[in-house]
Amino acid sequence: MEKYYLAVDIGASSGRHILGTVKDGMIHLEEIYRFDNGMKKMDQHMCWDIEALFGEIKEGLKQCKKLGKIPAYMGIDTWAVDFVLLDKQNQVLGNAVGYRDDRTKGMDEAVYETISLNDLYGRTGIQKQIFNTIYQLMAVKRQQPEMLDQAESFLMIPDYFHYLLTGVKKQEYTNATTTQLVNPDTNQWDYDLIRSLGYPEKLFGELSMPGTVVGDFTEEIRQEIGFNCQVVLPATHDTGSAVMAVPVVPGSEDTIGDILYISSGTWSLMGTELAKANCSMESMEANLTNEGGYDYRFRYLKNIMGLWMIQSVKKELKEAGENYSFAELCTMASEEKIPTIVDCNDDVFLAPASMIEAIQEYCQQRGLEIPRSPGQIAAVIYNSLAKCYGDTIGELESITGKTYKSISIVGGGSNAEYLNQLTARYTGRPVYAGPGEATAIGNLLAQMMYDGTFEDLKSAREAVYRSFEIKKYE
Repeated sequence: MEKYYLAVDIGASSGRHILGTVKDGMIHLEEIYRFDNGMKKMDQHMCWDIEALFGEIKEGLKQCKKLGKIPAYMGIDTWAVDFVLLDKQNQVLGNAVGYRDDRTKGMDEAVYETISLNDLYGRTGIQKQIFNTIYQLMAVKRQQPEMLDQAESFLMIPDYFHYLLTGVKKQEYTNATTTQLVNPDTNQWDYDLIRSLGYPEKLFGELSMPGTVVGDFTEEIRQEIGFNCQVVLPATHDTGSAVMAVPVVPGSEDTIGDILYISSGTWSLMGTELAKANCSMESMEANLTNEGGYDYRFRYLKNIMGLWMIQSVKKELKEAGENYSFAELCTMASEEKIPTIVDCNDDVFLAPASMIEAIQEYCQQRGLEIPRSPGQIAAVIYNSLAKCYGDTIGELESITGKTYKSISIVGGGSNAEYLNQLTARYTGRPVYAGPGEATAIGNLLAQMMYDGTFEDLKSAREAVYRSFEIKKYE
């Protein structure tokens, strides 16, 4: 009998159920279910429809039953920073407001009344982003204080889905670090910081590492789905899972700090791994962050706007009757000669009503050549992203004192050939692209290591290299 592991990987625009098996040391994947996701306007806020998402999670599990491929273990990963508050009856208070909502406007200043920006970074090592959970909780405290008064539990989105499946509440470490409320020395919640901000201490319990058992399905879920399964925590932050799947050439060293990766999707997360967080002011000024990783390795990285810009443009063009695939946009971009470069990380690109107009206005205000055609707009985005990758390598090498010989690109963006080529050109280094399903693979690796299929992260990463096509760009 084959043993199946199930990764439920939910991103900002879609989710998927991927079954994994291991034969002769090779990992095999089978996507069995896919569904759409996106924020919706609820009560004047941009929110996630968590009820619909949980319905889709169950539908994918029913598909396993239908196929006769029952997983022994499963785990769920999602994006970071967003959460729900539960009351005494374990009901969700309010809506699951998303990170692109503007409720956090001005909440950074509210937090700095208690602790300065510099001290906050020195204490947590997490880069300032206005949507970080620390600012979202301040928005709840200022705008809906009754919700914090009624709250008995705080769960990040994947922790909440695990709770719905098992009835067990676990707070997973890698995702918790993105709240900007975790101490990187103790790897637990920073209770002094939490108390000083006036957030209820009881909401923050013990943190659990990927590879921890959450529990079996509840009786109710077993009846509905038709089977039982053990839920094991992956790195529930999707980037934490993706970084676990960065391939390592068999026989080479997997020394912490040697790899340079880009987890490329809606966001581009570019960085390395550190044994100890770097909370220096130099690191803060470069806007680098120290997110928690598997086995307490720190993911020392920069959040770069990523493929969100091209995804938004593709959607806009489709609505205007011009339906291009990403591959077509890449090809069109490669034929353009427009020299314009924009700052991908400028806030104007975070959630504009029109991405095309935001890019054109940005260029107009700065006297840059304005992209007009879809190909020109795509070329500006791809070249700007690659230029940003090149700049980020310079910062990382300067701060860590290391020289990175190559770049591994994992995630959906590893399929963007033109961008991979540009990345090799702007960084002057070979690029190894793949696997595309890195997040789901990393999710599966946590389960497989718990089950003893792989001895450690190094052997798991070697199996990734053996199992999937990795393309090299010079």
